[in-house]
Amino acid sequence: MRDLTLTQQLAELIMTKPITPADWQHAALLTLDALANALAGQSSEPGAILLRWAAATGVNDAERYAFLGGALTHILETDDLHRASVTHPGCVVVPAAWAVAARAGLRGHAVLKAVLWGFEAMTRVGMAVGPAHYRIWHNTATCGPYGSAMAAAALLHLDGPATVHALGNAGTQSSGLWQFLDTGAMTKHLHAGHAAAAGVLAADLAQAGFTGPPAILEGTKGWFAAACPDADPAAVVRDPDGPWQLMQTSIKPWPSCRHTHPVIDAAGDLRGIPISEIEQVDVATYPAALEVCDRPSPQSDYEAKFSLHHCVAAALSRESVDFDAFAKSARTELAALRGRITVRVAEPYASAYPQAWGGAVTVTLRSGESRTARRTHAKGDPEVALSPVELIAKARMLMNYGGVSEPDQLINGILALADDAPLLELPWASRIAAMRHEI
Repeated sequence: MRDLTLTQQLAELIMTKPITPADWQHAALLTLDALANALAGQSSEPGAILLRWAAATGVNDAERYAFLGGALTHILETDDLHRASVTHPGCVVVPAAWAVAARAGLRGHAVLKAVLWGFEAMTRVGMAVGPAHYRIWHNTATCGPYGSAMAAAALLHLDGPATVHALGNAGTQSSGLWQFLDTGAMTKHLHAGHAAAAGVLAADLAQAGFTGPPAILEGTKGWFAAACPDADPAAVVRDPDGPWQLMQTSIKPWPSCRHTHPVIDAAGDLRGIPISEIEQVDVATYPAALEVCDRPSPQSDYEAKFSLHHCVAAALSRESVDFDAFAKSARTELAALRGRITVRVAEPYASAYPQAWGGAVTVTLRSGESRTARRTHAKGDPEVALSPVELIAKARMLMNYGGVSEPDQLINGILALADDAPLLELPWASRIAAMRHEI
């Protein structure tokens, strides 16, 4: 694309990409999934802290609204996942789009266009950062500001140069480290909230004429040089005529790190084998799954969600890998089985990642017999997608968990965005108002 920077090329690619009726429909479904996650996140310890913070300090602008929504969405580990970029775009892009659209009184198609644009920017940057980045940096946190800025730019009707300024100043705010995993700290939720808010701020400033660096990605002192030793810059604008990246995004059926899902899915095929007959369980996966989820003895709900050992044990022994499967009682119950589980990197899963997230589970019985189940893709990936009925059922479950009194009314209202319906007020506003009266 002529002599343009990568950011300029990215903005041009996204702003000229056509949107089909199927894109509107799918964007509404992923918007529903993200908002249902945010509402469920209220019913958690971090969610309660965030709501108290909001009640005490006020959520009176789009930036703070986006922060709250982003943080709530990323708490329960049930939000979406884009494999090739290793990002969770919904928890960043949807809250940012909703916050800016609600402020301006915009309707459904404006929101969904922003969601499509935001997913595209976030995931394209994510596909370019390279695997070494992910070992230290949390891609959702670092690539997220590009997505929220692009979503806000769509809603603010920024022209090309202003959009590039927004992306440049979003990128310079990129941050977010994996260190929280050592203690199970709540920082991961902060990552999503900050990424959502940073893009809103950057786009608002760009609308006011505030400039940003157009070569934020590939410049000699830009993002790739700073934090991406094996970056693939061409990935930012590769395959411009392909489907929207939102269409390539996976939906989580289980409330744990997505790296655990291929082997949860495989282990489900082996459920029913008496646990007392299991001698050993071998889990084969790809390197990133071990780097993030090698936890033989998780000490908290959150650590259990990042434990291949615990997730496989739960899938082998329980009818449902739900929120209860990670509680203290379940961790105690499954300790002995976890001790018989080993995890390792193996082919073809190592080479296929991140384009495909697969794995295998082999159970060896005391009799010497062994049984294996394999997955090239996990349930919820585009190749094995949840149906709209399954996705709506998941949203209803999450909303019930979050204390929403009439989930079907809200679900229908969100899905109606595909027909350009107006936005509904999300229930956490009333909860914050009630808490404010108690302070």
